[in-house]
This record gives sequence, structure tokens and C-alpha cells, in this order.
Amino acid sequence: MKVKEAVKLAKEHILDLFAEEDIRNLGLEEVEFDEEAKEWVVTLGFSRPWNELESLNNMTRGIAQFRTNQLSQRSYKVVRISDDSLHRIISVKNREVFS
Repeated sequence: MKVKEAVKLAKEHILDLFAEEDIRNLGLEEVEFDEEAKEWVVTLGFSRPWNELESLNNMTRGIAQFRTNQLSQRSYKVVRISDDSLHRIISVKNREVFS
């Protein structure tokens, strides 16, 4: 599988998995190939509607605070995909981001 195919598969899986949460701003953050495990490791970031509203409410505290809240309100997921012929989703895990 090529890198673009792995990213596309990861995005489709996240959109399907979190469909009921109406996620927004889905974007690629990182991608790498784990040679030992023969798996693609794709990190995606997105926001949820309730987090966007919370960030907007915090805007009254100032632009610097608003920017900090925007970053912290984003969710990051690491999707592992097998590079075999089945292209199975191995796992979806949280990626913690510390500011």
C-alpha cells in the first residue's frame, strides 16, 4: 500500500467510527511506516462541535488564551493499518498532546 492509500483509509475509518459525533476539521498530522510490524501508523486530528463552542466562549479571555484552547480542544487519533493484502485496521488510539 502506498502512503496516500493508507492516509485515505485511516480518514475513512475515523469518519465512519466517529460519525455520530459529527467530527470536523479532519486532517493529517503524521504518517510513518513501522518496518518491524509492517504497519502504517497514521495520526489524524479533528475537532468536535462541542469543543469548538467552548473555544469560542473562551475567546473573551484574549487571543493568546483562545489559541491555546483551540489546540487543546482538538482530538488526535493514531490509526495503525496492516500493510498486508487485507489492509486491516489494527487499532485506533488516543494521541496525547502536551503544550
